[in-house]
Amino acid sequence: MTIGLLLLAAAFLLTGYNIWDERRAEKASQELLSQMDLPVEEAKERFADWEAGLQGSEVDIPDYVLNPYMDMPVTVIEGHAYIGVLSVPSLGLDLPVMAEWSYPKLKIAPCRYHGSAYTHDLIIAGHNYRKHFSPIKNLEPGERIVFTDVEGNQFFYQVDTVEILKKTAVEQMESGEWDLTLFTCTYGGQTRFTLRCILEEDS
Repeated sequence: MTIGLLLLAAAFLLTGYNIWDERRAEKASQELLSQMDLPVEEAKERFADWEAGLQGSEVDIPDYVLNPYMDMPVTVIEGHAYIGVLSVPSLGLDLPVMAEWSYPKLKIAPCRYHGSAYTHDLIIAGHNYRKHFSPIKNLEPGERIVFTDVEGNQFFYQVDTVEILKKTAVEQMESGEWDLTLFTCTYGGQTRFTLRCILEEDS
């Protein structure tokens, strides 16, 4: 009976910790977004000007178009580098994205795992928190995802397909012609829920 009570107490403590950790992560992400203050509206105007430029107007072409292999610019907040913000309109999610990944960093915000938005092979990892990447399991093909870099350039994607990969399937995670991949742990941590996305034609 004593062992049973101890196990029950441990389960309550673990549940309480998980709830606290999710709320902490949500608060951290929202505070980071307010500090990043990306020029989203200006980005929309700049993109419209660029589209017009392709039809003959004189406008500045974004640096990443001229040099897609350039490093993605970063903004540094509290000692951590961020490459932009990931938005999922249908889920009401706006999340800062760190420039490099590690397990401690994933507890703060989603992280770039591989690639770049400019070379159309960006992979972003996120914790399975309710206000981080857990909700992406509910996305359907065709739904829109937006990535805004720290200079305000926007990239619009559509969900294409879903894969469940083993946690050791690094090559498979990085393979394929996907413009954007989002992934998070499934419950138990042995597999990765992997969302494959394609760039919309007007991005």
